[in-house]
Amino acid sequence: MLITLVPFLSSVDTADIAGIALWSLALYLGFSPLSNRVVDQIYQWLNIAEEVTRSTQAENKRSHQQRDDQYALVASLLSILPFLVVGGLLNYGVEIGLGRSWAVSVGVLACVSCGVYELGRRDGQAPD
Repeated sequence: MLITLVPFLSSVDTADIAGIALWSLALYLGFSPLSNRVVDQIYQWLNIAEEVTRSTQAENKRSHQQRDDQYALVASLLSILPFLVVGGLLNYGVEIGLGRSWAVSVGVLACVSCGVYELGRRDGQAPD
């Protein structure tokens, strides 16, 4: 039913979606300090844009906490986009280099490897 409503979905392969998602997750985990900086930067940009467009000081005080929570959510969701783009490029590169059947398999290996790396990195930063 969804394919009849959105015609371009019939041309998207589920293996491509899985490969891109796996590579994106691997990059997000492997470069978590970078992903945290991306979230913080987007959050700052949203706050700057809000300061430019706000109308009154009273309105700013009234809904400050709600806006901060909303901006944190939006920044977190938007921070995924660069990793999706790079994950798509890596998935495409693996498909070209190793063949279509290896793209998802290597993506799973990358996810596991980056997940183990992230756990070790956090354990190394934990106070004794």
